[in-house]
Amino acid sequence: MNGLWVRAACVTVAMVVFFALAASAAPRPGDSEPEPPANNDYRIGVGDLLNIQVWKEADLTRSVPVRPDGKISFPLLDDIQAAGLTPLELKTSLTGKLRQYLSEPRVTVLVEEVNSYKVYVMGEVVLQGALVLKSKTTLLQAISLAGGFTQYAKRNEITVLRRTAKRDERIIVSYERILSGRNPEQNLTLEPGDTVVVP
Repeated sequence: MNGLWVRAACVTVAMVVFFALAASAAPRPGDSEPEPPANNDYRIGVGDLLNIQVWKEADLTRSVPVRPDGKISFPLLDDIQAAGLTPLELKTSLTGKLRQYLSEPRVTVLVEEVNSYKVYVMGEVVLQGALVLKSKTTLLQAISLAGGFTQYAKRNEITVLRRTAKRDERIIVSYERILSGRNPEQNLTLEPGDTVVVP
């Protein structure tokens, strides 16, 4: 009988501890989940679709495309430069300009669709043309997305054409050196506008 009483007491204590721990782990009223970290490295480009929200201003909350001239059209402000800025930089710009119309504007800028990260793959690949990428992509990943090499491809003479602010670059890459691990750095992370030529 005493053994049954001891076991019952142990079960009761275990249940009390379990519910106490569950209660302490449960979210309390007013608590909020931490927001995921924003990627402030991304640069807005032509063709991207932006979702701009102004708190408590429904008429100013909308999705806007980035035009070919790199600008967006926004109520009260007309044309605003967006291409080349991060979402945080555009938010700061919009907030500053809206202060002449609103006392304390609270602006959020979200990239709703990434359409500006395009690279071009030409030559001896299965599928030539433009690739619209949604995240950072390496050279080998882009070739894979283009269907891989044809049987005639010169895999060790791949050229990446890149236009920078100062000059046009020609980067020669060897597929075999990347694969063998001798020159893994040649597996470049492609930038918007890069052209990959496989002779």
